[in-house]
Amino acid sequence: MTVKPAKLLLVEDDANDEFLTCRVLRNEAGLKEIAVVRDGAEALDYLFARGEYAHRDIEDLPTVVLLDLNLPRLGGLDVLKTIRSEPRTQLLPVVIMTSSREDRDIRHGYELGANGYVVKPICMEEFSEKVKQLGLFWLLTNEPAAQSDDT
Repeated sequence: MTVKPAKLLLVEDDANDEFLTCRVLRNEAGLKEIAVVRDGAEALDYLFARGEYAHRDIEDLPTVVLLDLNLPRLGGLDVLKTIRSEPRTQLLPVVIMTSSREDRDIRHGYELGANGYVVKPICMEEFSEKVKQLGLFWLLTNEPAAQSDDT
C-alpha cells in the first residue's frame, strides 16, 4: 500500500483565519497541500468534483477537512450533514473550527458526525498553537479509515 501525502481541505471565509491557518500548517506541521474554499457550496463542489472542480479526481479526498460553521451560501452544519450522508465521504475526518462556543452548535456538530470541535481563540499565539496541534494530530498522528472497495 502506498502512503498518500497528507492534504487538507480548509473551508473558511475569513481571509485572516485562512492566512494564519495555512501559514501555521505549512511551517509548523510541514503540510504541503492545502485546498481552500470559501463557502459551503464550494466545499461540496470540491469534495464531489462538481462545477468549478469537475476536473478533480473524485477519489482524491483530503486527509482531513477543517470546517467553519458560519459560511456564505451553505452553512458548515449543512456541509457536514451532506458529507456524512454520502458513502464515499462518510468516514472522511471533519473537524469543525469555528468561533462559536454555543452548546447547541457543539452538540449539533457532534450529532452530525464531526470528529472534533475546536473554538478559534482570539489571541493570535493561541490560534497558531491550536492549529499546529490540529495539524500534527490529524495529518501526522491519526490513522484514517481506508476507503472501502464497494463505495
